[in-house]
Amino acid sequence: MSSSASATAVGPTPTRPRRLLTQNREMRQIGVYNWTLPAWAGRLPDGRTYNTCPSAGICRQVCYARHGTYLWPAVRAKHHANLQFVLDDPDGWEQAMLAELAAPKFAGRWIRIHDSGDFFSDDYTVRWLRIMRQRPEVNFYAYTKEVARFRRLVEPEPPENFLWAYSYGGTQDALLDPSVDRIADVFPDEESIAAAGWSSQEASDLLAVLGPRLVGVPANRIPHFLRRLDGRRFSQWQAEVDAECHTRLGAAEVRTITSAPSARRRHRPRSRRAA
Repeated sequence: MSSSASATAVGPTPTRPRRLLTQNREMRQIGVYNWTLPAWAGRLPDGRTYNTCPSAGICRQVCYARHGTYLWPAVRAKHHANLQFVLDDPDGWEQAMLAELAAPKFAGRWIRIHDSGDFFSDDYTVRWLRIMRQRPEVNFYAYTKEVARFRRLVEPEPPENFLWAYSYGGTQDALLDPSVDRIADVFPDEESIAAAGWSSQEASDLLAVLGPRLVGVPANRIPHFLRRLDGRRFSQWQAEVDAECHTRLGAAEVRTITSAPSARRRHRPRSRRAA
């Protein structure tokens, strides 16, 4: 299984978690189960490095899944075990997920794919699509920044029981069309969501896929994250970073062009002295 999350194609003996789907306090209140991976980039206990969010942009600087309880050793170990199972035995993981979802308690329920992590490879994404189609009695939803991957693999023929919201703050923001796509953006607070004319999902995470198309998510009230956000929306912050990057690249290209000798000077023939 090739993926940006794995540094090598061969891993150790797979670690198989006892349960794949869990509920945190917020999800339990709305009857949703979730599947989780470690957030963004890190190192597994066996030394392999991973990146489960290859299209993360500014979001990685204020990611709730890299703070608080997500950093507790037992929680990190669970997330690492999930990822190792996917990487080392993808067929076994797919069958284990199908078997777990066959339990009667999941019929008619919603599964949030990734309360941290993302659809980090084509193969992993296709496996989730197969799982959804084989469990039509279960509903699935997700936020994702993997816009190009979803354009290719999901949008042409999405499973009927799968809904998703693209989310701003990633390196593929420019591919999003707010007039067409269902999009989530993180705002400083509820007031700024209302002022922008977006709809908040604060009452229930399911509103991200069941409510109006433009979804506002109030920022987590983590003081140092709020200072970094500095009153901006994720989309605004990412646009600033992208503009700065383009400016730097443009300046570098200008320096390269102006410092290089012209073709005429490089190939000018040496003059011959008269005999």
